[in-house]
Amino acid sequence: MRYRVTHRTTYSGADPVSVGHNQAWLEFRECDRQQVQSFSLQITPEPSVKTRRVDAFGNPVHMFSFSEGYQRLEVAAVTVVAVQADNSAAIAAATGTTREQLQTRTSRQDPWLAEAQEFVWPSPRVVWTRDIEAWAAECFPADRPLLAGLQELTARINAEFTYDAGATTVHTPVQQAFQLKRGVCQDFAHLQLAMLRSLGIPARYISGYLRTIPPPGRPRLVGADASHAWLSAYVGNGHWLELDPTNNQMCLSDHIVLAWGRDYSDVPPVTGVFVGGGGHRLAVSVDVLPLDP
Repeated sequence: MRYRVTHRTTYSGADPVSVGHNQAWLEFRECDRQQVQSFSLQITPEPSVKTRRVDAFGNPVHMFSFSEGYQRLEVAAVTVVAVQADNSAAIAAATGTTREQLQTRTSRQDPWLAEAQEFVWPSPRVVWTRDIEAWAAECFPADRPLLAGLQELTARINAEFTYDAGATTVHTPVQQAFQLKRGVCQDFAHLQLAMLRSLGIPARYISGYLRTIPPPGRPRLVGADASHAWLSAYVGNGHWLELDPTNNQMCLSDHIVLAWGRDYSDVPPVTGVFVGGGGHRLAVSVDVLPLDP
């Protein structure tokens, strides 16, 4: 499936910004199941300085700064990306491996293990407690295949937690979301990351987009799609299985990967600091347009 994804972020305020420094994780990364066919980033007004780098996790990052004032800033990224649905290799690896086998492997047996273990430790937004670990461990009894445990944990989060956009903020800790049993996709991704890492299973946060399908007979609404968050769990031999606890799914061609890291703090779509800009307002619009029938 090919998509054209348009992500538009607009900052405005009653007072002008005099100086601003920003970073944007808006250029899609290449990975096994998707290829970027074109990308453009339009920033208005034109920045004083604009550079590009690749971060520690392999994500492209655009940095831009302003030394002259502005009252309105618009950042528009337009990407054409091709996404494949095949995750059979990851499913096969997860079916043939248990948590105990994954934990006892060595780097000689699994050349990708050392890189994966970067995602098994606590991170700024993903920490856990014993009650979180115990809750997750119920899904992984001894000798159970990883695939079955991952599917049950994903389904359990989906069933026992309520999607509620007003219950949390971008800064809500994992433990608070766990106690509330409410949150949004970012909370659920962070929660499942904490649970898997507490059990020694490497897992990474994924920022991206999910194609939404309108009800039968209704047109799709331009700009109605939103940024989404899910995760991938390491299942051995270089394979990662993507899971979406918000929707209780293994991710296929409707999930479009933008970037990945330890948690949201590694890959926010746009972040920065500025001086001025009283009465600051933020507006975000996302449009995911399928280009194939």
